[in-house]
Amino acid sequence: MVHESEDGKVAVIGIMYKTGRPDSFLSSLMDHLEAITDITDGERAVGVIDPRHIKFGSRKYYRYIGSLTVPPCTENVVWSIVRKVRTVTREQMRLLRVAVHDDSDTNARPLQSINNRPIQLYRPDDKEEN
Repeated sequence: MVHESEDGKVAVIGIMYKTGRPDSFLSSLMDHLEAITDITDGERAVGVIDPRHIKFGSRKYYRYIGSLTVPPCTENVVWSIVRKVRTVTREQMRLLRVAVHDDSDTNARPLQSINNRPIQLYRPDDKEEN
């Protein structure tokens, strides 16, 4: 998920998946994904999606400052990657790839060197108040 603030700052929340059982959040998006598979240019509003319905499976995450993986490869992006690997069905994966027009089997950008960037693992205290 990519978020851009009003002042142009960009943050990405990444969830890693492996093939397996259906992801309940992605299941709730199937109609939206199917509705945008035929769009090749421009955007289409699909309504409001509440990110609180995403089941991360863990409160632990990795964070680093990087860049977007697709042009224009914007830099100074705050990446937060959920530590737990979730599962997704092959059909869910196929629909996601079609919806974002991912015709490749690799990232859109070659692997970048770490350039001395710190990658931190955050482990929120379970007793911490919200």
